[in-house]
Amino acid sequence: MTAGHLVVVGASLAGLRAVESARKSGHQGRITLIGDEPHLPYDRPPLSKEFLAPEVDPEPSSHWAEGQFADFEVDLCLGRRASALDTAERRVAVGDDSLGFDALVIATGAAARSLPGSEGLRGVHVLRTLDDARAVRAALDGGARTLVVGGGFIGSEVAAAARRRGLPVTLVESLPTPLVRAVGAEVGSAVARLHEENGVDVRCGITVTGVTGSDRVEQVDLSDGTMLDVDLVVVGIGAIPGTDWLRSSGLDVDNGIACDETLNVGVPGVYAAGDVARWRSGRFGRSLRVEHWTSAAEQGALAARNALDPASASHYDEVPYFWSDCYDRKMQFAGVADGIDEVHVAAGDLESARFTALYRKEDRIVGAFTMNSPGHSAKCQRLIGQQASWQDALDLLARRRAR
Repeated sequence: MTAGHLVVVGASLAGLRAVESARKSGHQGRITLIGDEPHLPYDRPPLSKEFLAPEVDPEPSSHWAEGQFADFEVDLCLGRRASALDTAERRVAVGDDSLGFDALVIATGAAARSLPGSEGLRGVHVLRTLDDARAVRAALDGGARTLVVGGGFIGSEVAAAARRRGLPVTLVESLPTPLVRAVGAEVGSAVARLHEENGVDVRCGITVTGVTGSDRVEQVDLSDGTMLDVDLVVVGIGAIPGTDWLRSSGLDVDNGIACDETLNVGVPGVYAAGDVARWRSGRFGRSLRVEHWTSAAEQGALAARNALDPASASHYDEVPYFWSDCYDRKMQFAGVADGIDEVHVAAGDLESARFTALYRKEDRIVGAFTMNSPGHSAKCQRLIGQQASWQDALDLLARRRAR
């Protein structure tokens, strides 16, 4: 393992796990952690969940207490954005400064897409950072009439949080159902019904065509001719990988940074992790880029170990996994949902509060969605990791139903 300087660009989960992994693996050299936010690194998933609830402490916990950075002997460079990477000279530019490195982990995540035409209007927010969440919570505290644009997980969680407060909420999704890209149309329809049962006005196949207000949002025009009076617009229409600072680096940065199976970006000692990494999955036979907590944690730890000891580099090929809490439901998904041949509800039904849907590609199970069935989720994730057959998955759930 190298004793040189490890630089980690990105101070969210993947970057933190990289630092932890480096020290726990025995790295004795210098470590610098660069982050563009001024806050100590914090946990992001609660920002669209617990943080927005009225009955909880409105401050998320930091991943580490400040003293832990001293314990890990990390040089912190917070509130500063990396601006360029020179792979030949092995230097990272941070504003007017430049840092040399022996090993580098790029964990710059992704930035939320904004709503065109809403620039400069107060009351229109994305939800990616602590400051974003504080602004959204303040509006909900004030009883805002809320429009959620985008029916993905962020949008679904914000809609649920607003309804828990009894606020009027409209959710607009341009595709046929919420979550269609993440879990498919069949399961997405069940999520739409869940929102409707809890009082959300769900409008699918609709887009925003205009946003108006003097200095603050007052009205939103929709593609079906509807005009909505609103106080708060929360935009959850996807994210853009944080690769703009790498344009002159020579790296392949099409939809994230292209990596091999070890998360190497094609330059010795340089690896990527988390939302920004697009890696080659042997298990699924294609490149994947996954914006989920578990992937960021696993990849950050592995990228650091591989960067510091490339001769012993391990492959990353874990099964993607994510979860979401909406109303009284826990939704979990493992695997992939695109490019599949069949979705089969193997336990319960889409109308119920508890069900399991399996995703088939040829003769293998490649994905599983569960609603309020954590036991099924864990077992299906294991089957996907083992590249089990479709019949094995059906048989397993049949045995569990028979108990």
